[in-house]
Amino acid sequence: MLTHIHIWNFAIVEALDIELESGLSVLTGETGAGKSILLDALGLALGDRADSTVIRHGESRAEISVTFDTSKAKNAENWLKEHELDSEHECIIRRTVSEKGPSKAFINGRSATVQQLRELAEMLVDLHGQHEHQSLMKADVQQQLLDDYANHSDLVTKVADSFKKWNALNTEFKKLSTAKNEQDNKLDLLRYQVNELETLNLQIGESDSLDTEFKRLSNASQLIQTTEQTLHALEQSDNGSISQQLSHFTQELQQLGKKDNKLNDIASLLDNAMIQISEATSELHQYVDNLELDPQRLSFLDERIGTIHNLARKHQVEPDELPELFGRLQKELDSIENADGHLEQLQQEIEAAAKTYQQAANALTKSRIKAAKVLSTKVTENMQELGMEGGAFEVALNTYETGAFHANGNEQVEFLVAANKGSPAKSLNKVASGGEISRISLAIQVIAAEATRIPTLIFDEVDVGIGGRVAEIVGLKLKELAQHRQVICVTHLAQVAALGEHHLQVSKQSDSATTISQINYLDKPLRVKELARMMGGIEITDQTLSHAEEMLSKVS
Repeated sequence: MLTHIHIWNFAIVEALDIELESGLSVLTGETGAGKSILLDALGLALGDRADSTVIRHGESRAEISVTFDTSKAKNAENWLKEHELDSEHECIIRRTVSEKGPSKAFINGRSATVQQLRELAEMLVDLHGQHEHQSLMKADVQQQLLDDYANHSDLVTKVADSFKKWNALNTEFKKLSTAKNEQDNKLDLLRYQVNELETLNLQIGESDSLDTEFKRLSNASQLIQTTEQTLHALEQSDNGSISQQLSHFTQELQQLGKKDNKLNDIASLLDNAMIQISEATSELHQYVDNLELDPQRLSFLDERIGTIHNLARKHQVEPDELPELFGRLQKELDSIENADGHLEQLQQEIEAAAKTYQQAANALTKSRIKAAKVLSTKVTENMQELGMEGGAFEVALNTYETGAFHANGNEQVEFLVAANKGSPAKSLNKVASGGEISRISLAIQVIAAEATRIPTLIFDEVDVGIGGRVAEIVGLKLKELAQHRQVICVTHLAQVAALGEHHLQVSKQSDSATTISQINYLDKPLRVKELARMMGGIEITDQTLSHAEEMLSKVS
C-alpha cells in the first residue's frame, strides 16, 4: 500500500509530506486548493509524461517521491526481484524534473526508465477517474479480474501450459517441414560429405600421430647417418672410443687423487658421465635397430596427410576437428533422411496436445461463462445503487476465430457498459464521463475486491453529479472496499468524507509573493468544521455544525 508521498517544488507546492494509512482515506478542500495537484504529482511519480512547466515558479527542479509497503503486493515484489530492484518489502519511487535536460526516475535508489515506472505502477496503484493509470481499461486486466473472481487459477494455468506445449510442438513441426522441403539439394551434398569423411575414417588424435611418423620417416636417412656416426665415436673411433678415453682419464685422476684429494670429486663426476654414456649408447643401439627406410609407408603417409589437409581446408576446420565434423554431418543426414518418421510422430504428439488444450480451454470457458453472469448481475445492481439507474454492466466473452489457439483460452474478456437505460452497451474504455467511469469502476471493485491484486485504489471525481442518498451509498461502498484494499478518495461531498477513517484537508495559503498548497490531518473537531464547510454556504451556522457533528457520530 501507499505509505508516504513527498512533493517538492511541484506546481504551487513548496514542500509537502503526506503519511497514509490502510483503510479509507478522504481528501477534501475548496475548489482550487490543490487536490488535483496531489494526484498530478502521484501520476508523475508513476510514469506520466514529464513537463518542465510543473516546476514551481522560481525554482529549477521539482521532485516527487512515493513509498509503498509491498508485503501484500506479490506481483510487484516478483517484478522488483526480476529487475534486481527489490528492497525488503518496501518500494520507493522517485522522479525528478529539471528545467534543462530530461526527467530522471529511480526505483529503490537505482536508475529506472519511465516504462519501468509504468509497469511497476500498474501493480501498485489504480487511479479511477484518470485514464492514464486505470488498469480496468485494459483487456488483460479485465480477463485477470474475471478469472480471479471465478477462482479457477488452476484451469488458467493448465490452459497456458497446454498451449505452450502445443505451440512448441507446432513450431518444431513447421521447422522440420521446411527443412524437409529444402532437403533435396542439401541431401546429395550431405551424403557426399558424409561418405567422404566416412571413407577417410580419421580417428581422434590420428592426425598428430601421422604428422609425427611422417617427419621421422621423411628424415630417416639423416637420422640413421647421424646416430651411426655417434655410435662409432662412442665405441669404435680410430683414436680410441670416447668411452675408452674417458675410462683412461678417470683412472688417471683417481690415482692422482691419492696425492691431491681435490681431484677425487672430478674423477667421480667423470665416472658418472661414463655411466650416462653407457646408457645413451645402449638406447641409441635400440633406436638404430628400429629405424629403417620404408618408402612405401612414407608414400602412404604423404598421401593420407595430404587428403586430411585437403578435407580440412574444404570444410574450413582444423585437421583434428574432422572426426567431430563427421559426427555432426552424419547426425544431420540421419535427421533429414528420417524426417518423414519424425514428422509423423510430431503430428501425433500435436494432435494429443491439441486435444488436451481444447479440453482445458473448454472447461475454462464454462467456468468463465458462469462467473461472467454472476459478476454482470452484481455489478449492474451496484450501478443502480450508485446513481446510474437503468445502467447495465456486461462481461462479454469474445470467442476467437475457430481453430485459433491462445494462451488465455478460447475467448477474450471485455467489460461492456450501458450508462443509461436504452443506451447501447459500449466497451468500458469508451465511456466518456469521468464520473461514470469512476462509479462503474467502484461498482466493479466492490464486487471483485477480494480478487483484485492491486493494493491501492484512488478515486477521483467519484461523486461528480450525485448527492443525497446516492452520495452516502458511494461512501459506504468505498468503506466496504477499504476492508480489503487501501482506498484514497478525493471528494466534494460531506456524505462521502464523513465515512473516511482518515481525513486529510488540502488548503491553499497566499501572501504577497507566493501561493502554496498544504495538507493537514484533521482530528474530530476539525473534521466537524470541514464537513460543515462542505455542506454549508457562505456562512456556516450552528445548525450546520450540529448536522456535521451528527453525521460524523453516526459513522464513528
